[in-house]
Amino acid sequence: MSRDYDFAIFIGRFQPFHVGHLKVVEEGLSRAERLIVLIGSAFQPRNPRNPWTHQERETHIRACLSDEEKARLICLPLMDVPYNDELWVRNVQTSVSGIVTAHHPVPHKPPKIALIGHRKDHTGFYLNLFPQWDALGVDNFESISATPIRERVFDDNPAGQLRDLEGSCVLPSPVAQALRGFVDSDPTYQAMREEAEFVAKYKASWAAAPYPPTHVTVDAVVIQSGHVLLVERRALPGRGLWALPGGFVDPQEKLVDACLRELREETRLKVPAPVLKGSIRRQDVFDEPYRSARGRTITHAFYIELEPSSQLPKVKGGDDARHARWVPLGALDPQEMFEDHYYIIQSLVGTA
Repeated sequence: MSRDYDFAIFIGRFQPFHVGHLKVVEEGLSRAERLIVLIGSAFQPRNPRNPWTHQERETHIRACLSDEEKARLICLPLMDVPYNDELWVRNVQTSVSGIVTAHHPVPHKPPKIALIGHRKDHTGFYLNLFPQWDALGVDNFESISATPIRERVFDDNPAGQLRDLEGSCVLPSPVAQALRGFVDSDPTYQAMREEAEFVAKYKASWAAAPYPPTHVTVDAVVIQSGHVLLVERRALPGRGLWALPGGFVDPQEKLVDACLRELREETRLKVPAPVLKGSIRRQDVFDEPYRSARGRTITHAFYIELEPSSQLPKVKGGDDARHARWVPLGALDPQEMFEDHYYIIQSLVGTA
């Protein structure tokens, strides 16, 4: 059977994979010899917005396809780069280039490639970032969205909610079954549900505000001798994850003063304030709209570079931090990091 394209590319988070996604996958497989699915938000810590790993999401996708279709499907994880669109585009291009090189059967003939997806809202902006490929627009099937599906997974009766979603043709049957197993037996589910309940109560406390609040926070990116200072979060959200020292700005504080206060409270770092202030190399604003589950939160991060030393200053967790430690920059793991703190470090250190 001759198809229009050698490769079609579908980029998405698939949290979870629903019938709308399946329609795009089916269209891609019908139009191209191979479908490349790039699974976004890979290597994120599990949380209510990212409950399933990229491996689990690939399993969900493949469970909905025939053996012949699965043989023509190629899935790869795609890491977020929230503060550098150009690097994200390069990552997509590199991933696709590697697959095309490995699978294009006619090296002397340029491959025909198309990017496929639906323009449901602002999240479809990526369809305009790759002019070298054709664009295949697919209508959003019955306006299905993954967000309310995820919210139902953490409701009071998740098993019943999932049965309803399967019966209403919102979730493919294999995915609904997998999610029911996740709710019933995955050891991480209860912790994520507790976090979802915390966030819901947190947002409810602001429900009477005349307009949605915007919170202002500060974070300290303290670097010395190739190490960054991190704290382990004691409380929800993100309990047990590693984070930058920081927190909310008090009404009467300047941003830099709030940053140094939070740094000292959470790490007990015994470096004089004048030295810390004099070691600030730059600062930046990080405002990805969904960076925090608690609502719109804009953080001001200060890059503090201390003089190299063969011995790192002693630190100790305090206040909201269970522990504090120096971590080699090369050992950072995004799956262990809170919110977008991994990407803040990458941006300020200059590796993104």
